[in-house]
Formats: sequence, C-alpha cells, structure tokens
Amino acid sequence: MTSEPKEPDPKALATKRRAAADPARPGQRCNAPAGTWGPVVDRRRCEGKRECVVVCPNDVFEVRTIDAADRDALGRLDRLKVRLHGNLTAYTPRVDACQACGLCVVACPEKAITLVERGSPGIGGSR
Repeated sequence: MTSEPKEPDPKALATKRRAAADPARPGQRCNAPAGTWGPVVDRRRCEGKRECVVVCPNDVFEVRTIDAADRDALGRLDRLKVRLHGNLTAYTPRVDACQACGLCVVACPEKAITLVERGSPGIGGSR
C-alpha cells in the first residue's frame, strides 16, 4: 500500500518564498556549518504563530506550551500576553541543525527571533 504525495500547503509555500526573497534576511544563506549559528527566541515577543516552523529547512523549531520557568521569568504584562496567545511559544530543540539561513528571522511576524553565532550569550533558548 503506497501513499500518495501530499499537496504542498499554498500558504506555507508563500511564507517560505516571501522569507527567502526578503532583502533584510540575516545569516549565511544556509551555508554555515550546522550548529555554528543558532536562533534565539524572545519569549516576550513570541506569540507562537509557527512561521518559524514553516520556513525552517532544518526542522530547528517547535511551538509548544511555554515552560513554567520561562513564563515565570517574564514580567507581569508579558505573562498576560503569553496567556492571551494560548501559552504558546517557539523553542529550538534542534538548534545544532541550524545552518544560519535566516529565514526564521524574517518570517517571524513579531520579530521575536535573532540569529547569533554559537558561543554568544542566550543561544538556543530564551532571552
């Protein structure tokens, strides 16, 4: 029994194309050795909309319920904002696969993601 290939999601394709064409796209255009760069998610800004998951060619991101420690580290107003957005935020469980394409940075509607060289403070988590 073989399964038929899925049709690509037109919205996801449009998001990827828009991010790839953005002239402000930072990074190394996916040419960096895996793990030398990585995205950092600002939990105060992230609304868990999943654009980072959609555009990332290396499956670095996941969107899930914010960890209690990350939520508790936020200010009162930011905790309320996170709650209003379903307690969702982006995490980078596979940050070692990042090749610095920068697509996540330009695709994020909240501008909650920065791309930094590994060894920099805050890599792979929250700020």
